[in-house]
Amino acid sequence: MSPILVIDHLTFGYPGHPLILQDLSFTVRSGEKVGVIGPNGAGKTSLFMTLCGIFPPTAGKISLFDRPVKPGEFRPELGFVFQNPDDQLFSATVEADVAFGPENMGCSRTEVAARTEAALSLTGMVAHRDEPPHHLSGGEKRMVAIATVLSMLPQLIIYDEPSANLDLRARRRLIQFLQHSQETILVSSHDLEFLLEVCDRVLLLDEGRIIADGSPQTVMADEALMLAHGLEKPHSLIPHDIQHESDKTA
Repeated sequence: MSPILVIDHLTFGYPGHPLILQDLSFTVRSGEKVGVIGPNGAGKTSLFMTLCGIFPPTAGKISLFDRPVKPGEFRPELGFVFQNPDDQLFSATVEADVAFGPENMGCSRTEVAARTEAALSLTGMVAHRDEPPHHLSGGEKRMVAIATVLSMLPQLIIYDEPSANLDLRARRRLIQFLQHSQETILVSSHDLEFLLEVCDRVLLLDEGRIIADGSPQTVMADEALMLAHGLEKPHSLIPHDIQHESDKTA
C-alpha cells in the first residue's frame, strides 16, 4: 500500500533565525496511528502547521494523496485539532460549530445535517448540541473540537497535544475514541502513556530532526535515548522488579 502522506527533505524556519525543522523525511500509510514526541521546542507544532499548509516550507516537499500541499490551500481530507479547543469553537451552539465546516464546503442542507449528526454521535456530544461551547468542560470542548473536524470527513487527522489539561475520565474517553478511530492520525503529546495506548508508531523529534522512528514500545523503552533528548521512559515500561527496588530505596 502506498503512503498517503510523504514528507521529502522538509525544512522550515523564519528568515534570519535558526531552522526549526531540518531536512525531515518520512511517510505515513493509511490507517497508521503515529505519535510525535520530543522536548519543548523540538519542532512538533511547527511540523504540524507546515503539514497543514499554515506555514510555508523553506525547502522540501509535502505530498498528501499524491498531491502537493500548498500553503493556504484548504484540503478537506486533512483535519487539524488544535491544542486549545477554544481556538476552534466560536459559534453560539455546539451544533453550529460542528456544522460550520460542511456548510462552508458547499454541502447541501441535508448533507450538512447528516454530517453534523454523525460527528456529534461519534464523539458522544449529541446531548450537548444546543449548548454554548464555552459552557462545557475541558473534555467536552475537546470532543466538540474533534467533531468539528470529523464533520468534514477527513482521512488524516492531526492532533496537537489532545490530552493536555484533561481530567482522568476525559483522558480515558479520548483514548478509547482514538483507539477506535477509523482515520489515519498524527498526534503529539507529552503524555507518553497516552501515546502508548493510542499509537502503533512513534517519531522522536529533537532540534527539528527525526532522531528515532519505530514502535512506541521500542523507542520509549530506550532509556538512554529518551534521557538524551529530554524525555523520561514511561513508567509502564519500567520492569516491576526495578520499580519495586526503587520504591524501597526512596
